[in-house]
Amino acid sequence: MRALIIKHEHISTPGYVGERLAQRGYDLTELVVVPEERFLAPGVARAFPAADEYDLIVALGAPWSVDHVELIGPWIKPELDLLRAAHTVGVPVLGICFGGQALATALGGRVERSPRFELGWTRVHTDEAQLVPEGPWFQYHGDRWRLPPGAREIARNAVCSQAFVHGRSMGVQFHPELTSATLDQWLVHGGEAQAKELGLDTGALRARTRTEARHARVRAHVLVDAFLALPLPAR
Repeated sequence: MRALIIKHEHISTPGYVGERLAQRGYDLTELVVVPEERFLAPGVARAFPAADEYDLIVALGAPWSVDHVELIGPWIKPELDLLRAAHTVGVPVLGICFGGQALATALGGRVERSPRFELGWTRVHTDEAQLVPEGPWFQYHGDRWRLPPGAREIARNAVCSQAFVHGRSMGVQFHPELTSATLDQWLVHGGEAQAKELGLDTGALRARTRTEARHARVRAHVLVDAFLALPLPAR
Protein backbone atom coordinates (compact mmCIF):
# COMPACT_ATOMS: atom_id res chain seq x y z
CA MET A 1 0.00 0.00 0.00
CA ARG A 2 1.27 3.45 -0.93
CA ALA A 3 0.68 6.69 0.98
CA LEU A 4 1.56 10.12 -0.37
CA ILE A 5 2.65 12.61 2.30
CA ILE A 6 2.35 16.21 1.08
CA LYS A 7 4.92 18.31 2.95
CA HIS A 8 4.23 21.92 2.06
CA GLU A 9 7.63 23.01 3.37
CA HIS A 10 10.87 21.39 4.45
CA ILE A 11 10.48 21.62 8.23
CA SER A 12 7.31 19.61 8.90
CA THR A 13 7.29 15.84 9.23
CA PRO A 14 4.53 13.21 9.29
CA GLY A 15 5.70 12.37 12.83
CA TYR A 16 3.40 10.08 14.79
CA VAL A 17 0.94 9.87 11.89
CA GLY A 18 3.59 8.64 9.49
CA GLU A 19 4.92 6.30 12.15
CA ARG A 20 1.53 4.62 12.53
CA LEU A 21 0.92 4.40 8.80
CA ALA A 22 4.26 2.65 8.40
CA GLN A 23 3.33 0.27 11.20
CA ARG A 24 0.09 -0.46 9.36
CA GLY A 25 1.99 -1.46 6.24
CA TYR A 26 2.04 1.73 4.18
CA ASP A 27 5.05 2.71 2.08
CA LEU A 28 5.38 6.49 2.53
CA THR A 29 6.35 8.82 -0.31
CA GLU A 30 7.05 12.42 0.74
CA LEU A 31 6.44 15.25 -1.70
CA VAL A 32 8.01 18.57 -0.63
CA VAL A 33 6.06 21.40 -2.27
CA VAL A 34 8.19 24.42 -1.28
CA PRO A 35 11.94 23.70 -1.05
CA GLU A 36 14.02 25.17 1.74
CA GLU A 37 15.58 27.86 -0.45
CA ARG A 38 12.10 29.19 -1.36
CA PHE A 39 10.59 29.16 2.15
CA LEU A 40 10.31 32.98 2.19
CA ALA A 41 9.08 33.11 -1.42
CA PRO A 42 6.79 30.06 -1.66
CA GLY A 43 5.23 30.77 -5.05
CA VAL A 44 6.91 27.85 -6.80
CA ALA A 45 5.55 25.67 -9.57
CA ARG A 46 4.99 22.11 -8.42
CA ALA A 47 3.60 19.11 -10.28
CA PHE A 48 1.44 16.68 -8.31
CA PRO A 49 0.96 13.00 -9.13
CA ALA A 50 -2.29 11.41 -10.22
CA ALA A 51 -4.56 10.56 -7.30
CA ASP A 52 -4.95 6.91 -8.27
CA GLU A 53 -1.21 6.29 -7.96
CA TYR A 54 -1.72 6.09 -4.18
CA ASP A 55 -3.93 4.28 -1.71
CA LEU A 56 -4.02 7.20 0.74
CA ILE A 57 -2.97 10.86 0.86
CA VAL A 58 -1.94 12.91 3.90
CA ALA A 59 -1.70 16.69 3.48
CA LEU A 60 0.31 18.29 6.28
CA GLY A 61 0.27 21.84 7.65
CA ALA A 62 1.86 25.00 6.27
CA PRO A 63 2.62 28.54 7.50
CA TRP A 64 0.55 30.11 4.71
CA SER A 65 -3.18 30.49 4.05
CA VAL A 66 -4.99 28.36 1.48
CA ASP A 67 -6.64 31.45 -0.04
CA HIS A 68 -3.46 33.57 -0.26
CA VAL A 69 -3.05 32.97 -3.98
CA GLU A 70 -0.66 35.90 -4.28
CA LEU A 71 1.82 33.81 -2.25
CA ILE A 72 1.13 30.22 -3.24
CA GLY A 73 -0.92 30.54 -6.41
CA PRO A 74 1.29 28.40 -8.67
CA TRP A 75 0.75 25.26 -6.58
CA ILE A 76 -2.37 25.57 -4.45
CA LYS A 77 -4.87 24.98 -7.28
CA PRO A 78 -3.06 21.84 -8.52
CA GLU A 79 -3.05 20.55 -4.94
CA LEU A 80 -6.76 21.25 -4.49
CA ASP A 81 -7.39 19.45 -7.77
CA LEU A 82 -5.43 16.44 -6.48
CA LEU A 83 -7.33 16.31 -3.18
CA ARG A 84 -10.68 16.63 -4.97
CA ALA A 85 -9.75 13.92 -7.47
CA ALA A 86 -8.54 11.59 -4.71
CA HIS A 87 -11.76 11.98 -2.77
CA THR A 88 -13.82 11.44 -5.93
CA VAL A 89 -12.10 8.17 -6.86
CA GLY A 90 -12.21 6.86 -3.28
CA VAL A 91 -8.63 7.47 -2.17
CA PRO A 92 -8.90 8.55 1.48
CA VAL A 93 -7.41 11.94 2.33
CA LEU A 94 -6.28 13.01 5.80
CA GLY A 95 -5.84 16.78 5.92
CA ILE A 96 -3.99 18.27 8.89
CA CYS A 97 -4.32 21.99 9.76
CA PHE A 98 -3.55 23.72 6.43
CA GLY A 99 -4.13 20.33 4.82
CA GLY A 100 -7.56 20.12 6.45
CA GLN A 101 -8.39 23.61 5.25
CA ALA A 102 -7.23 22.64 1.76
CA LEU A 103 -9.39 19.51 1.85
CA ALA A 104 -12.42 21.52 2.96
CA THR A 105 -11.82 24.02 0.17
CA ALA A 106 -11.31 21.29 -2.44
CA LEU A 107 -14.67 19.76 -1.50
CA GLY A 108 -16.62 23.00 -1.76
CA GLY A 109 -16.02 24.73 1.59
CA ARG A 110 -13.79 27.72 2.18
CA VAL A 111 -11.18 29.18 4.48
CA GLU A 112 -11.43 32.30 6.63
CA ARG A 113 -9.45 33.94 9.41
CA SER A 114 -10.06 32.60 12.92
CA PRO A 115 -11.29 35.03 15.60
CA ARG A 116 -8.01 34.46 17.42
CA PHE A 117 -4.73 32.65 16.81
CA GLU A 118 -4.34 29.27 18.52
CA LEU A 119 -0.89 28.08 19.56
CA GLY A 120 -0.40 25.40 22.17
CA TRP A 121 -2.07 22.38 23.74
CA THR A 122 -5.87 22.39 24.02
CA ARG A 123 -8.73 19.96 24.44
CA VAL A 124 -11.54 19.69 21.92
CA HIS A 125 -15.20 18.76 22.25
CA THR A 126 -15.65 15.54 20.30
CA ASP A 127 -18.74 13.67 19.19
CA GLU A 128 -16.77 10.51 18.38
CA ALA A 129 -13.99 9.96 20.90
CA GLN A 130 -13.10 6.64 19.27
CA LEU A 131 -12.14 8.61 16.14
CA VAL A 132 -10.98 11.93 17.62
CA PRO A 133 -10.13 11.68 21.34
CA GLU A 134 -10.66 14.95 23.20
CA GLY A 135 -6.92 15.44 23.51
CA PRO A 136 -5.14 17.57 24.43
CA TRP A 137 -4.01 18.27 20.87
CA PHE A 138 -1.46 20.80 19.65
CA GLN A 139 -2.89 23.82 17.84
CA TYR A 140 -0.97 26.18 15.56
CA HIS A 141 -3.23 28.12 13.22
CA GLY A 142 -4.75 31.50 12.47
CA ASP A 143 -7.28 30.28 9.88
CA ARG A 144 -10.30 28.00 10.03
CA TRP A 145 -12.48 26.21 7.50
CA ARG A 146 -16.12 26.50 6.62
CA LEU A 147 -17.41 22.97 6.16
CA PRO A 148 -17.98 21.73 2.62
CA PRO A 149 -21.42 20.44 1.63
CA GLY A 150 -21.96 16.88 2.85
CA ALA A 151 -19.25 17.01 5.53
CA ARG A 152 -20.00 15.97 9.10
CA GLU A 153 -18.32 17.92 11.88
CA ILE A 154 -17.14 15.61 14.65
CA ALA A 155 -15.07 17.91 16.91
CA ARG A 156 -14.85 21.59 17.76
CA ASN A 157 -13.69 24.14 20.32
CA ALA A 158 -14.59 27.75 21.07
CA VAL A 159 -12.49 29.01 18.15
CA CYS A 160 -13.45 26.76 15.27
CA SER A 161 -14.43 23.42 13.86
CA GLN A 162 -11.69 20.96 14.78
CA ALA A 163 -12.47 17.84 12.76
CA PHE A 164 -14.79 16.69 10.01
CA VAL A 165 -15.37 13.58 7.94
CA HIS A 166 -16.61 13.42 4.38
CA GLY A 167 -16.90 9.88 3.15
CA ARG A 168 -13.54 8.27 3.86
CA SER A 169 -11.70 11.60 3.99
CA MET A 170 -11.08 13.56 7.18
CA GLY A 171 -9.79 16.99 8.09
CA VAL A 172 -8.38 17.93 11.49
CA GLN A 173 -7.42 21.44 12.57
CA PHE A 174 -4.92 20.31 15.21
CA HIS A 175 -1.59 18.50 14.76
CA PRO A 176 -1.70 14.79 15.67
CA GLU A 177 1.65 14.32 13.94
CA LEU A 178 3.56 16.76 16.16
CA THR A 179 6.84 15.66 17.76
CA SER A 180 9.18 17.71 19.93
CA ALA A 181 11.71 17.87 17.09
CA THR A 182 9.13 19.29 14.69
CA LEU A 183 7.99 21.88 17.21
CA ASP A 184 11.59 23.02 17.62
CA GLN A 185 11.79 23.60 13.87
CA TRP A 186 8.49 25.49 13.78
CA LEU A 187 9.65 27.77 16.58
CA VAL A 188 12.93 28.47 14.81
CA HIS A 189 11.12 29.28 11.55
CA GLY A 190 8.80 31.99 12.83
CA GLY A 191 7.10 30.38 15.79
CA GLU A 192 9.23 32.10 18.42
CA ALA A 193 8.06 35.52 17.20
CA GLN A 194 4.42 34.42 16.99
CA ALA A 195 4.55 32.96 20.49
CA LYS A 196 6.05 36.19 21.82
CA GLU A 197 3.26 38.22 20.20
CA LEU A 198 0.72 35.95 21.91
CA GLY A 199 2.45 36.26 25.28
CA LEU A 200 3.45 32.60 25.34
CA ASP A 201 6.54 31.06 26.91
CA THR A 202 8.25 28.90 24.29
CA GLY A 203 10.17 27.06 27.00
CA ALA A 204 6.84 26.03 28.50
CA LEU A 205 5.55 24.97 25.07
CA ARG A 206 8.59 22.78 24.54
CA ALA A 207 8.36 21.30 28.05
CA ARG A 208 4.64 20.52 27.67
CA THR A 209 5.29 18.87 24.32
CA ARG A 210 7.94 16.63 25.85
CA THR A 211 5.59 15.77 28.71
CA GLU A 212 2.74 14.95 26.35
CA ALA A 213 4.88 12.92 23.94
CA ARG A 214 3.99 9.40 25.10
CA HIS A 215 0.26 10.05 25.31
CA ALA A 216 0.27 12.19 22.16
CA ARG A 217 1.72 9.27 20.22
CA VAL A 218 -1.04 6.97 21.49
CA ARG A 219 -3.76 9.49 20.60
CA ALA A 220 -2.31 9.97 17.12
CA HIS A 221 -2.20 6.21 16.56
CA VAL A 222 -5.84 5.90 17.69
CA LEU A 223 -6.83 8.63 15.25
CA VAL A 224 -4.94 7.02 12.35
CA ASP A 225 -6.43 3.59 13.05
CA ALA A 226 -9.95 5.01 13.18
CA PHE A 227 -9.37 7.07 10.03
CA LEU A 228 -8.24 3.95 8.16
CA ALA A 229 -11.39 2.18 9.36
CA LEU A 230 -13.84 4.83 8.10
CA PRO A 231 -16.54 3.00 6.15
CA LEU A 232 -17.27 3.52 2.49
CA PRO A 233 -20.14 6.00 2.04
CA ALA A 234 -23.55 4.50 1.33
CA ARG A 235 -24.72 4.75 -2.26
